[in-house]
Amino acid sequence: MVGIARSQSALDELANDVRATGGSIETHVCDVGDGAALASLIEKVAETHGRLDILVNNAGITKDGLLLRMSDEDFDDVLRVNLRSVFIACRTAARPMMRGKFGRIVNVGSVSGITGNAGQANYSAAKAGLTGLTKTIAKELGSKGITANVVAPGFIETDMTANLAAMIKEQVLPQIPARRIGQAEDIAEAVSYMSSDGSGYLTGQVIAVDGGLSL
Repeated sequence: MVGIARSQSALDELANDVRATGGSIETHVCDVGDGAALASLIEKVAETHGRLDILVNNAGITKDGLLLRMSDEDFDDVLRVNLRSVFIACRTAARPMMRGKFGRIVNVGSVSGITGNAGQANYSAAKAGLTGLTKTIAKELGSKGITANVVAPGFIETDMTANLAAMIKEQVLPQIPARRIGQAEDIAEAVSYMSSDGSGYLTGQVIAVDGGLSL
């Protein structure tokens, strides 16, 4: 497994989790918003290992604000990291995957890209764009043994949501049919399946792992 993140601390945490389960991992620090650096790193990984089978795009940032108050810079920054970086990563990874006649691309979206979300015009637009991008990749690369799918998490307990006030959680929870906040493991299970050999006939799909929030 090769892990890429923006900070060494995030990579150290990921590496510890992987090694704790008996796995092996190689880590690299990269700002995915820097398209040239991201493409170069993916090319290097593929060249070093002689192949590239699975790509999971999970990087994301938020710069929330109401439409009338959102700056051009905040809009562009979120699309650069959350959408443009995915395009660059997929384009770069497609070449070694095509040579190997096998590939699994999993893009992590959000229910915000399905339903929209007040105060997140930039984030919702990026995640909605991810769906169109992924479906296009699925159509272009399907005959090469490469699948592309989206996992769209709902309200998941992460560092990003940890700072939300308890009142907000109380407002969201009644809207979730499963009546619980999702865990990172819920998303990992979906990503794991989409990355597996057994998912070869699943492509171009958006799977909302949200406890029914987007229904």
